[in-house]
Amino acid sequence: MNTIDHWINGTATSAGSTRTAPVHDPATGRQRAEVLLAEASDVDTAVAAANKAFETWGDSSLAQRTKVMFAFRELLVKHEDELARIISGEHGKVVEDARGEIARGREVVEYACGIADALKGSFSDQVSRDVDVHDFRQPLGVVAGITPFNFPIMVPLWMHPVAIATGNTFVLKPSERDPSVSNFVAQLYAEAGLPEGVFNVVHGDKVAVDAILDHPDIAAVSFVGSTPIAKYVHERGTAAGKRVQALGGAKNHAVVLPDADLEYAANHLTAAAFGSAGQRCMAISVGVAVGAAGDKLVGILERKAREVKVGPGSDPASDMGPVVTEAARERVVNAVAQGARQGASVVVDGRGLTVEGHEGGFFVGPSLLDHVTTDMQAYRDEIFGPVLAVVRAETVDEAIAIINANPYGNGTAIFTASGEAARKFQRAVKVGMIGVNVPIPVPMSYYSFGGWKDSLIGDSPVHGPAGVRFYTRAKVVTTRWPHTEAAFTFPTSS
Repeated sequence: MNTIDHWINGTATSAGSTRTAPVHDPATGRQRAEVLLAEASDVDTAVAAANKAFETWGDSSLAQRTKVMFAFRELLVKHEDELARIISGEHGKVVEDARGEIARGREVVEYACGIADALKGSFSDQVSRDVDVHDFRQPLGVVAGITPFNFPIMVPLWMHPVAIATGNTFVLKPSERDPSVSNFVAQLYAEAGLPEGVFNVVHGDKVAVDAILDHPDIAAVSFVGSTPIAKYVHERGTAAGKRVQALGGAKNHAVVLPDADLEYAANHLTAAAFGSAGQRCMAISVGVAVGAAGDKLVGILERKAREVKVGPGSDPASDMGPVVTEAARERVVNAVAQGARQGASVVVDGRGLTVEGHEGGFFVGPSLLDHVTTDMQAYRDEIFGPVLAVVRAETVDEAIAIINANPYGNGTAIFTASGEAARKFQRAVKVGMIGVNVPIPVPMSYYSFGGWKDSLIGDSPVHGPAGVRFYTRAKVVTTRWPHTEAAFTFPTSS
C-alpha cells in the first residue's frame, strides 16, 4: 500500500506521524493509498521549517520571487496531464474538468508573476514643509491554508502563490481525501527553485487543523469549506490572534426569465449543476424559473440531464464522474428521496445508477427536481451533489426576494435578453459574485473571490487585490530631512 508522506523543508517525510487514513478511487470504490495524519508535533516541525525559511525569503527580492513564479507556472503547464490524472484518480472528476481546474488555478500564479505591480506603494510629496509620506507593504511571516477536497489544486493555488510571491512562507493542510496532488505541487515548486521550507504540506484531520489554528508562529490562515467549519476556523483562529480568510458554503441560484434563450440557459444550467458531480461551491443547485419560462425550461433541462454520460473520470466519453465518497453518494440519494417525500416532482432520478465495470464506484446520476419550495430540505441544504432544484417565481422581483432570503450569498446568475432586468438584478441581489448569462461567475485572478452572508465568514475574500492585502501589512513612513551646514571643525568643538 502506497503511503502519502508530508512534505516538510524540501523533502517527503513521515515526520512523527503514526496514524493514517485511506485514500480511495471513487470510480471503483477501492482503496488506492493511505495518507499520513499529522500530530501537533508534525505541524510544529513544518512551522519551524517555514519560520527558518522566512528569515531569508522574507527579505528576498521581487525579482527572485517572480523568477520562481514564472518557472512554477511553466511547470504547471508541462505537467498538466499528469496533474489532471492524479486529481481525477482521487477526486473522481473527469480529466478534462481537472484540466480546467488547473488552468483556473494557474491564472493566480500568473497574477503572482506580476506581484511587483500589486505591491507598489504610494508617495505624497511636501505634505507639510519639507515633509514627505510614503507607504509600503511587508509579508506577515508563516501563513497556512486549509483546503477542501473538491478542488485539490485550484483552491490551494488561490492561496499559496500570492502568499509566497509577497514574501511569506506557507504551510498547506489539504483534504485527506485527495492529497497526492499537493505533494506533486511541492515537487514542482522545488524544481522551480523555491528554497527549502518556503512551501510545506502537512496532511491530516482535525488534529492538524487545530494545531494550525492554535500555533503562535502562524500569522494567518486561509480556509475554504463548509460554513459550520468556516465559522469554527474563524472563531478559533481569530481568538489566537491570527488573520483568517474563511470561505463557507453556498446555495447558488440561476434565474431564468421568459425572454431568455431557454436552450442556451438550460445547456449552461446543466453544466453548472452536474459538472464535477455538483461538488463545487459555485455550482448552480437552484434554478428559478420565472413566469412562462417554467414548463418549457424544465422540459429542456430534463432532456439535457438524461443526456449526461456518467462514468469514470479517466474515460474521455464521460461527462460526469462519481462523487468523492460512499457517504457523499448516500447524502445525494437521501436528498432526492427527501425532496420527493416533501412534495417535489422528481423529473429525473439519479438514484440507483450503476456503471458497468465500476459497480463498486460512488456513482449517482443527475437528478432534476421541479416545484421545489423554499421550505423543503432540497432547497435549504447544501447537498453538494448532482441535484438541480427548480423553484417557480412569477416575477423577477420575486426571484430576487427568494435569493435574498437565502442564508448563503456566494454566487448567482440571471439569464435574460433584457439589460434592464439584468441591471436591476445585479444591483438588488445580496450576493457577492454575479453572472449575467454566465452560470458560474468565478472572477478572474486579478479580482477577488468571495461571497456574502454565510458564504464568507469575516470580510477577507481570496486572491487578487484582497489576497495581497491579506498576506501583507502596510507601513506608513513620514520623513523630514532638515538642511544642515557642512562643518569642517572637530565634533567636540561645536
